[in-house]
Amino acid sequence: MATTLYRIIKYGFQSFWRNGWLSVATIVIMVLALLVLEGLIVFGVLARTAIVTLEDKIDISVYFKSTAPEDDILKLEQALESLAEVKKVEYISRDKALTIFKQKHESDLTISKALGELGDNPLLASLNVKAKNPEEYSVIASYLENEGLANIIEKVTYGQNKLAIDRLVKIADTFETVGLSLTVVLAIVAALITFNTIRLAIYSNREEIGIMRLVGASNVFINGPYIVVGIIYGLAGAFASLIIAAPVIALASPYIQVFIPEMNLQGYFYSHIIGILGYQLLFGIFLGVVSSSIAIRRYLKI
Repeated sequence: MATTLYRIIKYGFQSFWRNGWLSVATIVIMVLALLVLEGLIVFGVLARTAIVTLEDKIDISVYFKSTAPEDDILKLEQALESLAEVKKVEYISRDKALTIFKQKHESDLTISKALGELGDNPLLASLNVKAKNPEEYSVIASYLENEGLANIIEKVTYGQNKLAIDRLVKIADTFETVGLSLTVVLAIVAALITFNTIRLAIYSNREEIGIMRLVGASNVFINGPYIVVGIIYGLAGAFASLIIAAPVIALASPYIQVFIPEMNLQGYFYSHIIGILGYQLLFGIFLGVVSSSIAIRRYLKI
């Protein structure tokens, strides 16, 4: 058994090298398909990180009239915290709002002077409400539109990033659809090229295969080398795509971190490199083996 396996692998490598240029062309297309797959994985991580980052900045700010009693505000805070859709409620009193405002503009002498001339605190107390899910803000907003709260609420505002999140989700969905379609197209092209490469190898070795049949060689011994060739294509494509992707990700990582500070793309790539390589190997070997098997079934009939 070990001797037979060794010979199958040996003849597989011989067939791979014998069809050198065809093997290179097959691997190049395989690499392109795998690079697109890898790009989809990386983009998916980037999109999820960006969405989570923006979601964390979304909230509903409820501003209260300057005459609103603090007890009423605290009661509303408790009522909001009891809602299933609410994740967190933060109360900012007028004094705290003024302190935050002064700290934020302490270097602006004009604003500091204007506050001094006003004498009174011009800022309103507020509640910052975060939902568990961005789609649930409409439920919270509807609750706050209750007529019974109109006498204490000055205005209710949504976070400024909600529109950006909706757009980002649409862009991510579109990119995933396009990327998946491109991956499928390139996978089909890679499978066809592998199929034709194996077919040509079978055709060029037809006399040798016929002799092997006559001397009693088993189907496994005859078919095995071509399956090995398909596996080699998948392995070579997976490792080559990973080697190409690594420097590209290293170059892109600093620029991506400017837009998404929470995302260290290079760190993510190297910390998940085994998993990414696993996906690449599974996908590449699957393509190689399936296309080789189809070619064998169709053309290896001696």
